[in-house]
Amino acid sequence: MKKSIFSLIPFLTACAGEPPQNIGVQNGRLTACPESPNCVSSFESDAKHGIQPLQASLRQVEQVLLGLDEANIVESGNGYLHAEFTSRLMRYVDDVEFLEDSTAGVIHVRSASRLGYSDLGANRKRIEKIRGLLTQN
Repeated sequence: MKKSIFSLIPFLTACAGEPPQNIGVQNGRLTACPESPNCVSSFESDAKHGIQPLQASLRQVEQVLLGLDEANIVESGNGYLHAEFTSRLMRYVDDVEFLEDSTAGVIHVRSASRLGYSDLGANRKRIEKIRGLLTQN
């Protein structure tokens, strides 16, 4: 018996996962990454999770995100931006956060997968892609 693409729709939509309840700004910082390697953050210092903050304004970051088909801005305001990134094939959803640090003149970042253990470097690649797009503008 042949399976149609429509029989896969419930499976594909299940890859989104539930929106996390523990993200956002807490004590002036973004939530710490879990132990799993599917998260990067500029507030982390270990090689597995650490990534440099962005040298940009939050407005510049927002403009870059608006040009990315896979990005959906969920919340923006008060120096904070939260976007969901959906992978094209499997429809996995990752949460990406940006926090403006006007004192240091940087944007702190956190990118984390909702599901699974390893992301094969997808979150790090995403932030580096955004960093590259910011330098082009």
